[in-house]
Amino acid sequence: MSAFHQSRSITTLHRLGEFDLERLEDDLCRCVRRRPVALVLPCLYSELEGEAIQLIVDELKNVRYLDQIILSMDRMDRMQFHHAAEFFSQLPQDLRIIWHDGPRMRAMVDELENSELSVGEQGKGRGSWFAFGYAIGEGRAKAIALHDCDITTYNRSLLARLCYPVANAAMGYEYCKGYYARYRDQLYGRVTRLFVTPLIRALIKVTGGHPILDYLDSFRYPLAGEFAVTVDLAQTNRIPANWGLEIGMLTEVYRNASLKRICQVDLIEKYDHKHRTLSSENPNKGLMKMSVDIADSILRTLGTEGVLMGRAFFRALTTIYERSAEDTIKSYNDDALINQLEFDRHAENQAVETFRRALQIASNNFLEDPHGVILIPNWNRVIAAIPDFLDRLQESVDADNEAVRSEVGLPAIR
Repeated sequence: MSAFHQSRSITTLHRLGEFDLERLEDDLCRCVRRRPVALVLPCLYSELEGEAIQLIVDELKNVRYLDQIILSMDRMDRMQFHHAAEFFSQLPQDLRIIWHDGPRMRAMVDELENSELSVGEQGKGRGSWFAFGYAIGEGRAKAIALHDCDITTYNRSLLARLCYPVANAAMGYEYCKGYYARYRDQLYGRVTRLFVTPLIRALIKVTGGHPILDYLDSFRYPLAGEFAVTVDLAQTNRIPANWGLEIGMLTEVYRNASLKRICQVDLIEKYDHKHRTLSSENPNKGLMKMSVDIADSILRTLGTEGVLMGRAFFRALTTIYERSAEDTIKSYNDDALINQLEFDRHAENQAVETFRRALQIASNNFLEDPHGVILIPNWNRVIAAIPDFLDRLQESVDADNEAVRSEVGLPAIR
């Protein structure tokens, strides 16, 4: 039966009908006594004006097993920091906001850069990395869960299912990747459907197969932004600073954990968040930029695995990818048809053409500079270079939070 399908590489934890959320949360309350979980929320200040964030906060108010939330916030001045502190004070959990635009955090970034430990440009990758560092340095959490702040279909069952495989030490997982169906009145998830999966399968054909490609192909939604990871593994992993974050995390986990310790879990019946424009003519914006970065990450990962790639390789890859993606369009058209969803085949073909150009750009980038993708150093490397950095990171974040809470009249942090 398809509902019980298991991939060759990793364990899949399915969503089999309705389940008792209260019972699962009761079990999580017991699990976190041994393995406490911190929730990391990467967030732009602009997302406080969106429809999703209040829904997420309202759901998190009722999460009993979660004691610590770390908000990693970008694009925010001091007055906006005041507003964010007031808004998130609704949450009953122990809360820290990392103010990346503040002088203390900018000084931390400068110190790393001066020590030749580049953390890339400001964004989700760097923000998540600093949040992991805060959790590691603070020392309370044994596991970290992460999800985005633009999920318009959010409910707390998503978080419970994401945390459970890693929080339950008896299950033995070090990394859990979320997946879900991306649809509303039509199918979404174009970058996964029409680019990542066809690209990985085209690479399998061109290379004759490689274990890391089989591993990546095992994930039902490799670009999902939701995952949970043990603190020990988070301390070991490097991550890209660009849109290759999700793929880069998967490849780092592949290197640093046994496949038996990796799983994926079906989080929610229907998932929706903000949608990005294709930006087919601009490789520095939208889904075009995202797909270039993702292809960069995959190709450079294969390079580090010893796969030889030259111009003939990339010509064959581009041709096979395009044919594979075009064939995929019919499959999704039929899937939409039987489910009575809208489907624009012309727009799908336009997306494939955009992704083909993105693959060509990434291929040329690789040929010009095979070492070009910036990977943020893992925290073990930082600790080796600057032994007290985590202590001072924690002090800086706490000082920012104490100051802002005092300025807006909130109780002192715990």
